[in-house]
Amino acid sequence: MNPIAKDPLQKRLEVTNWVLLALLTFLSALWASPRFVAGIVCGGLICIINFHWLYRNLTSVFAQLTEKAKSAVMIRYYLRFVLTAAVLFAVITREWVDIFGLVIGLSIVVVNVVLTIVLVYGKKNLIKEVR
Repeated sequence: MNPIAKDPLQKRLEVTNWVLLALLTFLSALWASPRFVAGIVCGGLICIINFHWLYRNLTSVFAQLTEKAKSAVMIRYYLRFVLTAAVLFAVITREWVDIFGLVIGLSIVVVNVVLTIVLVYGKKNLIKEVR
């Protein structure tokens, strides 16, 4: 398999995910309970690992582009979905973490993507450049 160089935007998203997780963990550690902080860390790790796993799966499937690419993507998607659901089920039912902290941690990638889009396209001055 020929390795594909990462897009600078993808690298930026990955680094910013970790920076946001560290920032949220630090800020919540200042005023919140340890269970809340653990929820942010746990949710953030689940979300970031899931995002990275999706990137790797899509990269490997699109690098090969065979007839079975669609089924490979779907199988890997459902495997990732079931594994993520099982981990979340275990974390929530055993009450290891605070549920609100978990939800905040799980939102890291979404917040990062929205902020990155706003910042990247906010630098564009002309409508033509955005398109």
